[in-house]
Amino acid sequence: MKYPRKLSSGVNNTVIVLSDTEVAKLYLKDTRSDIGSEAEKMKYANGINGLVVRFVRLDYDESLQAEMLVMERIRPIDYRAYEVEIRELWLDVFEDGLRALHQAGFVHRDLKRPSDIGGLLFDNILLTEQGLRLIDVGISALRSQVGLKIFEKYVDAEL
Repeated sequence: MKYPRKLSSGVNNTVIVLSDTEVAKLYLKDTRSDIGSEAEKMKYANGINGLVVRFVRLDYDESLQAEMLVMERIRPIDYRAYEVEIRELWLDVFEDGLRALHQAGFVHRDLKRPSDIGGLLFDNILLTEQGLRLIDVGISALRSQVGLKIFEKYVDAEL
């Protein structure tokens, strides 16, 4: 199906632009994750640090017949626009933020490094003017939901 102002799409969902400041991940059918669970995990991560894209609200679009997970709009930039030293600093900050998420009980579970080509599907680590950011927390996990043993397995795989 064609969507107005499509920004990206993955295997299960499409993200569309709502405004200059907001995007929406559309939920049209059964997916790997449910909208409420993804929203809760996003809000949890947002309470720890600014590494994960910011949750805004849940909504419903009548014209698209779609549930929407509304989040902040972030604008990726080409990492090659910055010197290697700055990129290395951003990576250090990113790794610190990721460790803080893990220590607080959140694991992303689907980290995919940028493809080096803007706009390709499935890039979950984006460079923005604020540094590296994570998107798509659909299959992320909270330690409180999966228990310590499974959580540690997920963290080990992510690292």
